[in-house]
Parts: sequence; C-alpha cells; structure tokens
Amino acid sequence: MKKILSTAFLLWISAVAWAQTPAQPPIPKNQYGLPVVTSSALYKQMVNQNPKQELVELASYIPGLVLDIKYATVDNFIKEPVYKIATAYARKPVADALKKVQADLKPLGLGLKIYDGYRPYHVTVLFFKKVKKKAYVANPKEGSRHNRGCAIDLTLIQLKDGKELEMPTPYDATVVQSHPDYPHVSEQVKKNRALLINTMQRHGFTVFHNEWWHFDFKDWRQYPLMDIRFEDLKALKK
Repeated sequence: MKKILSTAFLLWISAVAWAQTPAQPPIPKNQYGLPVVTSSALYKQMVNQNPKQELVELASYIPGLVLDIKYATVDNFIKEPVYKIATAYARKPVADALKKVQADLKPLGLGLKIYDGYRPYHVTVLFFKKVKKKAYVANPKEGSRHNRGCAIDLTLIQLKDGKELEMPTPYDATVVQSHPDYPHVSEQVKKNRALLINTMQRHGFTVFHNEWWHFDFKDWRQYPLMDIRFEDLKALKK
C-alpha cells in the first residue's frame, strides 16, 4: 500500500511540475515543415522563459579561448565568406561545458581553438547547394545541430604559442582520413586526436562519425533550429 501511495505521490508531483512549466511559444515552420526560429523577438521570448536557450558569445564567455572562424573568410571549403562577423556562439549549457573542457586542458598547457559554433539555418541551405559531397553537409530538410547551437567545430592548441596540435587532416577536409577512427596516422596524431575526443566526451559531447573536429552536445534535441544572424544576436545585447 505504501508503495502504491508513494508512486501516486510522485506522479502527482510530476504533473504539478509539468503544469507549472511555461509552454514554449509556437515556432513557425519553413518550406520543409521544420520549425525554425527566425525572429529575434521570438528568440528573446524563449530565452526569457528558459535561460538555457540563450546563445552565448564564446570568446567573451570562456577565458583564453581562441577563434579561427574560417567561414568569415574565403579560407573555407566553398571559398567564400558566409558570416559577416568572425565570432562563435553556442547555447548556454554548451558554453558551460566548453568552459570546463578549457579548464581541464589548461594544466596540460593546452586550450581550445574554435572554428565554428552556432550556424544560422540559411548557411546550411547554402552549403547544401554548393557542396558535392553531401555526406559532409547537413540536409536542409533535417537541419543541422549547428543550427541548434549545439555543435562545435574545434581543435587543440598550445597555450604558449597558439600552435595547433597535429591532427589527421586540416579542418573541413572531406576525406576518409578525417574520420575520428581512421587508423593510418602516426602515434602522436592518434594521441592528440584521442585527447581531444576523450576530453570532450567527459563533458557531454560526442564526436561526429566522419569529422574528428565536430562535436555534438548531448542535449541537442531540446533546442530548436535557428536562423538568426550574428549581427542580430549582438544587437540584442546592446
């Protein structure tokens, strides 16, 4: 009898908690039927209801973080800039996890270099049109975890001189050698790659199956697709 009452009490508590949780504002759907947040006002409303939804600018949030935003330059796989501002954002819990990764690396004399974080949805659409190897870009019909602010492209650097640790390939190389389990690399490269992957995994990230530099945060499903430009995110902070 006590067990039945206890279960009933827990169910009642859960129901009360659910009823008190603010409902997420409705998100308009795009041509593929995907809910995509395109309005700064809607994004702001969502953050007010749930602070975890905030997209945090990483360079100002994580001490010592280095950025190398290839997509703000022509030095990328489509050979044209797609961002007007060289910056990187991620959801607040993702930024908190990256801060812990950076802290773990510091005693080793190492740190993180960020290539890309949150990516507005329209950039994913552009990439899919431009890139022939579709396995290396997200399909707009599904959207990307980058579009959710829950994917990070990064590598390791030495803090003393900012030099990147040797990895199997350069960033965004669409080759089999980029796969995180590719075996035919030097022992030092294996060690560097394993250090990056293992450190990220300890803090809730999973490496992507064909890109050693791409990591998805564990709770990415809780965050909607976004198509708000960096300029508009910055404007919201003024």
